[in-house]
Amino acid sequence: MDRDVHSSTRTAPRWAVAVALLVTAGLASSAAQWAVSAAAAAGQTATLAILHFSVIKGTTWSGAHHRAAQRIAQKYPNVKYVYREEVGPDVTIPYAEELIRQNANIVVGNAEFMGLPLKEIADKYPKVYFGSVVASDVTTKRNFIRFFPRQYQALYLEGLIAGALTRTGNLGVVSAFPNIQVLRRTAGFFLGVQDAAKALGKRVTVYVKYVGDWYKPTEEREVATTLVSQYKVDVITQQTDSGSPLDVAQERKIWFVGKDMDVVGFYGWSSTDTVAVSFDTRWEILYDRMVKDWLAGNQNPRTLLYLGMRDTMTLADGTVEPAVDIMNNKQVGVDAISPKARPLIPASILTLVTQRREQMMKGQWDPFFEHAFVSNGTGLALQDTPIPPKGMVVKKAQQMPSDEWLLGKFNFDLDGMTILK
Repeated sequence: MDRDVHSSTRTAPRWAVAVALLVTAGLASSAAQWAVSAAAAAGQTATLAILHFSVIKGTTWSGAHHRAAQRIAQKYPNVKYVYREEVGPDVTIPYAEELIRQNANIVVGNAEFMGLPLKEIADKYPKVYFGSVVASDVTTKRNFIRFFPRQYQALYLEGLIAGALTRTGNLGVVSAFPNIQVLRRTAGFFLGVQDAAKALGKRVTVYVKYVGDWYKPTEEREVATTLVSQYKVDVITQQTDSGSPLDVAQERKIWFVGKDMDVVGFYGWSSTDTVAVSFDTRWEILYDRMVKDWLAGNQNPRTLLYLGMRDTMTLADGTVEPAVDIMNNKQVGVDAISPKARPLIPASILTLVTQRREQMMKGQWDPFFEHAFVSNGTGLALQDTPIPPKGMVVKKAQQMPSDEWLLGKFNFDLDGMTILK
């Protein structure tokens, strides 16, 4: 087995009331927990090991996880970060056990398909925390943690911006394949588009076309080109991982809305002449919870972490950041909107973006609480959960679904989307 292990060190009224009660109830216990964590951290060291399913360089998904772990190591001098790239499910356990022999205390798979095997060795190593990103399976164990950020909150804000920007009334989504993660994230974007269209009295159509996998650059380019040429899309986004849709947007001189990472600010991909806005995922907020719990000696950590815009951490440089946010060229909030795009967006939408972002950061509003979920009749049939028929109200407005349902059962498109074959 290759021993080249990489390392880095130091480098809705009811909704508002409900959230306020939860926050108030949790303040004392949270303060006590972090105080214990700080005390324990003084005499403990930890190694955070991340198994990346892909390469890191030039990717937004693994790139964001890598950046997150580096930020953790920068904040905590007693935390070391090690990693492996291009890890498939067949080597997850051998690599994990090798890293544990090298003193890894927290071992994470950054995608579900290759992270789930860690569950099989959780009992064998009771003092080690294991973790895996959630795609649809929400299985946990005492020391097997599942986690995901509430990206749909930032996607909702992106939808408001995209819905206001379009002049043809046609938006395109280059998507991977029907799965719960994709359906849930696209729903957040679609709700934002709908709210912008309603506020501006315009009709906007969202076209979704699948390429069949997460990373298929040639097919992604073909789909993006089809959306622009045949469906007159003038704003395009993606639920895939290559840069092909961005390339097409730049070539065709249409707006691009990004995902997972601020690609202009951190990678220098394209510019704000093409990228209207992106959302940035700060996985470090989730890793921070795991690291603090481990350093505190917590044998029963929280095993399902679904954190969003109201969940923050302070970086080594003093920056306070939420788990997700809209970002572009290292600017956040309304300032993240491209200077070229901002004059094209009505002031009412800019105000709404600011308002909703602030409300979500305070835990006072959420698009998935606010809106009803009405099925489009399309999606992904699960073994025990068929696709709801078209027009069925799966969730009423002013109700918040459970984290488990959002992460594991949200298997349908929202009514009004156009799913292309």
